[in-house]
Amino acid sequence: MTTTRERYEVLRRLEQAGLTYEDAVKLRRISLTLHRWHELECGVDNGCIERDEETGKVYWLNSTTGKRYTTRDRETGALRRLEAVMVSYQRRYAAYVQGDPRGASLYLVRRKDIPKGEQIDRYYSQGIAIY
Repeated sequence: MTTTRERYEVLRRLEQAGLTYEDAVKLRRISLTLHRWHELECGVDNGCIERDEETGKVYWLNSTTGKRYTTRDRETGALRRLEAVMVSYQRRYAAYVQGDPRGASLYLVRRKDIPKGEQIDRYYSQGIAIY
């Protein structure tokens, strides 16, 4: 859980990087949504989220009963919103989604910090962690 001070710090960093306040808030909300999604994929006390590889449908697997229930796919919507926000900043920044729920789920990395021909997954930690 982040404190109010930490939230303002993330928004301030994003604004200093040249993003509008509105886009910074959107990115933070997207990050929170993805973070919770990644937690549920790993599993919580009463179950986990599964995606059917063939159909792409998302299910909640109840760990007590073993039954699967259809549930909303919040990941796809969050990734679509991320793409929409990043259109304005794609020349300067690249967004990286980190699927491990132990840290921030979304990072904003300056394109010039990624050497030509290299993958962003090696350099995302140099970016701004959005939590």
